[in-house]
Amino acid sequence: MPDIRKTLKLIGSLTMRILLLGSGGREHALAWKMAQSPLCEKLFIAPGNAGTSQCGTNLPISLSDFEEIKKACIRNKIDLVVVGPEEPLVKGITDFLITDPALQKLDVIGPRKTGAQLEGSKAFAKAFMMRHHIPTAIYREFTLQNYEEGVEYLQKHPLPVVLKADGLAAGKGVVICENHLEAIAEFELMIQRAKFGEAGKKVVVEQFLKGIEISVFVLTDGKNYVILPEAKDYKRVGEGDKGPNTGGMGAVSPVPFAKDALMKKIEAKIIHPTVEGLKTEGLEYLGFIFFGLMIVENEPYMIEYNCRMGDPETEVVIPRLKNDLVQLLAAAAGQQLDGVKIDTDPRTACTIVAVSGGYPGDYKKGMAINGLSDVNPADSLVFYMGTAEKNGQVITNGGRVFCITSYGRSVFDAVEISKEEMEKVFFIGMEYRRDIGYEFE
Repeated sequence: MPDIRKTLKLIGSLTMRILLLGSGGREHALAWKMAQSPLCEKLFIAPGNAGTSQCGTNLPISLSDFEEIKKACIRNKIDLVVVGPEEPLVKGITDFLITDPALQKLDVIGPRKTGAQLEGSKAFAKAFMMRHHIPTAIYREFTLQNYEEGVEYLQKHPLPVVLKADGLAAGKGVVICENHLEAIAEFELMIQRAKFGEAGKKVVVEQFLKGIEISVFVLTDGKNYVILPEAKDYKRVGEGDKGPNTGGMGAVSPVPFAKDALMKKIEAKIIHPTVEGLKTEGLEYLGFIFFGLMIVENEPYMIEYNCRMGDPETEVVIPRLKNDLVQLLAAAAGQQLDGVKIDTDPRTACTIVAVSGGYPGDYKKGMAINGLSDVNPADSLVFYMGTAEKNGQVITNGGRVFCITSYGRSVFDAVEISKEEMEKVFFIGMEYRRDIGYEFE
């Protein structure tokens, strides 16, 4: 392991005052883990949720208010900022903070705006993959300027075909079309009718790859990297992977088919070329990279990058991480990840997400949540997502409300425990999938 005391001295302290940005289940899981570290002197979360308040101090600051975030860093003598969600990264929060003369000693876990383009622009990401020979689906990109050419291309494209809004669309900018009429209609909605606003002004049309998905996570200091536990999430709202896409209805880790041989292929063909490509192109990148992969006939293909950890994948990855997370982040900030070895809990972790009725469409907020304290802490963890507190009562405040992560000897075992614990909790309209990990049972 690197000399962590030396690293911490570089930032002027033997403990760290940390500001975590975000308000979801990912942030609750990160806060839960960081709060356990003896290196964490004080933890602040902005804006946080009803769960993160149990781990540190919530600050009522909007993620879009960069100026107020900067003031909070100065006021609270923050050493390290950890950025949870993608939007502030894509909008340049890292650049804003680290270039301010008043924050010269501050480190930020999260890439600069140029590196965050890996998630902020699907067209940028695809071109990056091409330049660095990273296996991915065949694609073309279109805008209003070559709209008619795009229609003609879609009319001849093999089915199914994938349409992706180029920019951020809250996880809803990807449409898989089963026929040409549907594809052309979606294409028109994106470009001509601004279905996804600015995000859909450019559309990536991509070959559909048939396989099985896996999510792989890396923490990089810009030169070195460590691979965290992998996961598989479940995006469709309905059981049997039916219905519209959501932000994620559950996840499992480890992934049973992710054997050593496959993970070595993923590292050699995708992870290593990505980190080297960022370095070669001078794209400063300190933080997490989320590799969304499709495994086709035991070969990995890159589907999309995220410039942060996933949600709800974080809720199974972080509970399996035995390393001190603050120590890991400090090593990344000090460019000392080359001396780090990841230690992983051998147990399986499964998380199941409880959502508000109607999600991912319209849903109600403000419903009282009962039974959260009844969840057995011996094998299960509750991570709050879209929640708030009102008069001491935890209430719903989003589409995805909370998740329960359980440890088990297998996927089946962990899923069964999470389902048993989920039965103890209730709010009006509560829904969840009972088949998370179904293909591994």
